Amino acid sequence: MRTARLVTLNIWNRGGPWEERLVAIRAGVADLAPDVIGLQEVLRPAQDEGLDQALQIAEGFGYHIAFGPAMKASGIGFGNAVLSKFPILRSETFELPRVDAEESRCLVFAELDAPFGKFPFFVTHLSWRFDEGHVREAQVKAIAGHIKELAPAEGFPPVIVGDFNAAPDTDEIRFMTGLCSLGGRSVYFADSFGLVGHGEGTTFSRRNPFATEFREPDRRIDYIFVRGPDHRGRGEPLDSSVCFDRPVNGIYPSDHFGVVATIRVGT
Repeated sequence: MRTARLVTLNIWNRGGPWEERLVAIRAGVADLAPDVIGLQEVLRPAQDEGLDQALQIAEGFGYHIAFGPAMKASGIGFGNAVLSKFPILRSETFELPRVDAEESRCLVFAELDAPFGKFPFFVTHLSWRFDEGHVREAQVKAIAGHIKELAPAEGFPPVIVGDFNAAPDTDEIRFMTGLCSLGGRSVYFADSFGLVGHGEGTTFSRRNPFATEFREPDRRIDYIFVRGPDHRGRGEPLDSSVCFDRPVNGIYPSDHFGVVATIRVGT
């Protein structure tokens, strides 16, 4: 059986002590050795100069990078990135519905040239405020539409990862997992941790001092979804756990914990 290891992490842009956190993030990447990583809150300059957080994290690990900005300020993009051990054949960035939210959000798509076939991988970061559930509902519907267009049913099962800023019992996550419809439409993606996860699964936790200051309740808001398994068993979640949840030299990697999942990609 062939498998792929996938990771998602909101890196919290330059919040807190970035240089020390970078060391902790890179230590986690080295330990997990994922095939593909989806990152959120990534800063990257428009020109080839200055801070490039995706490149800083990927340096020396052999990852190819695709980045998409959700917003820009002073020549710096803020968005999502794909780090892939597999070559990236193409990538696109899609703006997500903003509705009445203050900040814009995006979806990054990368088609990966994996040994098991062309692998559609998506990473996103939804609106964050507690009262923006209606915004997130519009965003997940848009995400489902893009996935349907870019990853047809006969191809390899697509993976969508990211910080959804919503707990499993919210309508936006229930929509993703086929438990409710939105606007007369329904989809199904397997929630890797929800199906095969180990432990409590909290990814925004007051145990993390970087999260404590926000005074928010503990909850699971970071996900690895896969539209699988297909009729050949591809895309089946086999194992999942929380990661990046321990300090390195006393410093946590981010204000979020990450998620790692192993999926079946062939026999």
